[in-house]
This record gives sequence, C-alpha cells and structure tokens, in this order.
Amino acid sequence: MNAEYKKWLSYEGLDLDLRNELESIKDKPTEIEARFAMPMSFGTAGLRSFMGAGINRMNIYTVAQTTQGLASLILAQNSADMGVVIAYDSRNNSRLFAETAASVLAANGIKVYMFKELRPTPELSFAVLHLGAVAGINITASHNPKEYNGYKVFWSDGAQLSVEHAEIVSETVKGLDVFNGVKKIDFSEAVANGSVKIISSEIDEPFMKAVLDCRINPHIIEEYADKLNIIYTPFHGAGNYLVPETLRRAGITNLRVVPEQSEPDGNFPTVKSPNPENKEGFALAINMAFSTECDAELIIGTDPDGDRIGVVVKDSDGLYTSLSGNQVGILLSDYIISARAENGSLPSNACAVRSTVSSRLFDEICRSHNVTPFVVLTGFKYVGEKINEVIETGSHTFLFAYEESCGYLPGPYIRDKDGVGATLLFAELAAYYKSKGKTIFGRLGEIYAKYGYYDELTLNIMISGNDPMSEMKGRMRRLRDNPRSEILGTSVLKIKDYSTGDVLDLITGENVKKPLPETNMLVYELDDTTEIAIRPSGTEPKVKVYILAKGRTAREVEAKLDKYKNYSL
Repeated sequence: MNAEYKKWLSYEGLDLDLRNELESIKDKPTEIEARFAMPMSFGTAGLRSFMGAGINRMNIYTVAQTTQGLASLILAQNSADMGVVIAYDSRNNSRLFAETAASVLAANGIKVYMFKELRPTPELSFAVLHLGAVAGINITASHNPKEYNGYKVFWSDGAQLSVEHAEIVSETVKGLDVFNGVKKIDFSEAVANGSVKIISSEIDEPFMKAVLDCRINPHIIEEYADKLNIIYTPFHGAGNYLVPETLRRAGITNLRVVPEQSEPDGNFPTVKSPNPENKEGFALAINMAFSTECDAELIIGTDPDGDRIGVVVKDSDGLYTSLSGNQVGILLSDYIISARAENGSLPSNACAVRSTVSSRLFDEICRSHNVTPFVVLTGFKYVGEKINEVIETGSHTFLFAYEESCGYLPGPYIRDKDGVGATLLFAELAAYYKSKGKTIFGRLGEIYAKYGYYDELTLNIMISGNDPMSEMKGRMRRLRDNPRSEILGTSVLKIKDYSTGDVLDLITGENVKKPLPETNMLVYELDDTTEIAIRPSGTEPKVKVYILAKGRTAREVEAKLDKYKNYSL
C-alpha cells in the first residue's frame, strides 16, 4: 500500500470527510496511486487540481502546506508587514481554502487582507497594487469544471508569481510535512486580534474608478449602449458583484442579467463547464434574448473568477454567433487604437501586447497606426512583466493586451486580464459602431477586408496516466528529436524551438539562434503560410496545438483549418 496514503489515514487530526473519502478507496489501488503518486506541481500559475483527499488534490492540507511555503518566501524578504491580499470565487470550498491560507499567514506573523465576499481576480491584482501588499492569493480554478479548484499567487507588482519565486516556494514546500510542518491559528481568532483585516467596498470603489477611466468615448456609451439591449451572464461566478454596477455607472441602464446564472454556485448547475469560450454556455442568454423579444445585439459572459469574457453577437443573417477569443481581441485592439487616433488621445509611443499563440492580425492592426506590438509568452504574468518594463523604462505607453483564451486588459491599472474592464470596453465598442449605423459583426468583416482573413483553431490533446506532466515533456522531446519536414502533406519551412531559441530553416538546413522568449513550445511555419504552435499546458494534463491560418478569403482559411484539425502528435 502507498506509504503516503497510509500516512494520511494514520493522522489523528485528519478531517472526517477526507478520512471517509480515503477509506472508500482502500481497495482501489489505481485511485490511490492517482492521488498519492506525486504532489501537485506548483508553478507560475500556482496550483490547480481536483478537490479531494491526497497530495495531488486541492484540500485544506495541501493549501496550508503551499501557503507555508509562500510565507517562508515573504519572511525571508522581511515583508511580513506589507501584507498579503486574499480573494476567492464561487467554487465549492473556495471560502474554506481562503480562510485556511489566511490562518497560516497570520500564524507566521504576516498581515492579511481578505475580501469579505467573492471578488473577481482582476480586483485582487488591483488590491495588491492599491494596498502596497507583498503578495496576493486567489482561490479559483478559472473556467474549469466544478470538480476543480486552484490557488493562484500574485507578487507585489500585481502580476502572477515569477518563475524564480515559484521555484523557491516549490522547493520549500517539498521539505514541509503536510501535517506537522505548517503553522496555523484559528481564523476567527486571527480576525479578532487584527491579524486578518476584512476588506470590501474600500477596494471596490477605486477599482471601478480605474476601470471607468479606461473609457475612450464615454458619451457614446451614455447615448447608444442602451439601444443594444445587452444581456450579461456571470456563469454563477464573481463577475456579478462588479460588472453590472460598473456598466450602470458608465450610463448603461438597459442591462439584463440571466437570472438562472446570476447567483454564485460552485456546482455550476446550468452549464457543463463555466467556460465563456463555449457557445453552449450561452444557451440561456440566447433563449432570454428570444423569449423577452429584447432583440439583444450583444451578449457577454464572464467566467467564475471574472477575469475572462465570452461574446455572442448577431451575424449577417441575424443569427447569434459566438466570437472567438482572437476575434474579440482583434475587435478591441482595433477599436481602442483607432478610437484614440480619432479623438487625438493615441500616444506617439503607444504599445500593445499579445501572447505568442494569439492572432498575427493584431500585429498588422498595431503597425498600421504606428503602435508597437509586443509578443510575450502565453500567460498573463508575462503581459504584466512587459507592462512593468515599459512603465519603469518610460519607453512606451501601454494601451491594451490580450491572449487568445479570452483574456483582455484595456489599461495599466492591474497586471492581469480583466473581465470587468473588457466587458465595459466591448460595450463601448458596440455602442460606437451602433452610432455609426454598423454592427459588431459588420465591423469584423471590414477589418478582414482591409488586412486579410485570419482564423485560428486550438486542439487539446489530453494526456492520461499517473504522471501526465512527464508524458507531455516526453512527447515534446520526441518532436525535437525528430524534426518534421511536412505536416499533413504541407512542407515545413521553419521550426522555432522556444526552449532553446533555435530556428531551423528546413530549406537551407541552417540553424540559427534567435532571441525567443524561453518556454517549452515549438512553432512550425508551413509553406501555405499557416503556423502551428505546440506546447504542453502548465495547469492541465494536455498538449495544446494552435493552428493559425491566414488567406485572402474566409473559404481559403476554413479549408486550411479543416485540414489541420486532423493534426496529431
């Protein structure tokens, strides 16, 4: 029997529910192995896993152990008095895990600010900066199914934890006994003695002001947004705490919130997965648009922790269609840049940022307005680092950032993606084109007509087994050891290896070093101008394959995507 499993069962203070859970699997060696073969991996995105008993699961003991590791880092830097901000979303056990983390930090003499109720992730990033805290913790698993929860850490710059700090925390945690290596006091005692300060509206107000300050044409929202008949859904999450109020303060009074999805509920009863990327999650909102005969031109949803948005609009046939994360990013970047150019507020040294696997159309839009496009690794922590860099050096003025997985930031007020700000700016965008007698879908067509047609497809290749992270690394290694000269019959021109900076030209055979941002990713440039990027997920057991196609027409690009959707590792 697994030694770690026996250790957990023999711990006298083990939570009764977790004990019963472990007892129920005593004759299931495969399940025991899955929970105890290896601990969760703590990376720059923190932790994310199923909730349950075991070292590879999210529970009060693994949360406490990880927090003790973070506390050691903070104490080593003599930053206990700066404090740590803690937020949480609507997921099951999120409040419990937040209180657990607060109890550990307080026991270590570290000041804690904890939100009274659930709040969106972007407000946590804002709070870290606003309060001058050393770090922030958010208990959330973003858009994952209900069985998951997670633990995301931010540093004093408002961005997610750096690779260096994550490694320090990870190594510290490895040396801590999960039960006896953690300091902890009762949460209510910590609140009573002032170690934990409960925060609420004193952060909400400046955060909403910062979001509202990102408006480019406030009068357009006030005059035209109500004519859009906007429908909003928070997917049972934290977005409902701030999104409707922010829109109301911008002048939008004609806003409908999907009632069945408005209340926080970690079971997400109305959706298979609370992911705004998936159109099926908007079924209730679309039905609402028809049943109320409101003729909604814009439907927006935020994920459970309120940092990402999904958008549904009417197409040229009047049918509701879901925009991709790239399409939303392209529309926002085009509007923000062109609207500022139109009203004279576009800085001469403006810059915008996208992730490596986001649409290349973004670069074309930026350059057409003399805006510098920066490309960073996937993950908004790298966007945060770039914002900090340009602010500290004064080299550029930051305007906008996005990544294809529905994350957007319309200003430098935080260092993470923001579903609150993105919702507001997209409503403004829609109102602006309404004022011009145009639709959102129509504007997207104009962009394609000007720059060429771009579209993308993401494949998720799931990896099974007890050690999927090692398997993913193995598959990437095999791809490097055996460079592909063709993919589905199309010749490969170049292979970019982001782990080494090597760029192999398969036509000339030349291999040169390029200053590529370092990550475990391969990019294939094909003879038909398609690019295929492959990288293992940092939080889930899957390899992600991004197919980025462009062409003169939608039909040409659709044919490419239809071809490459059959790609396999």
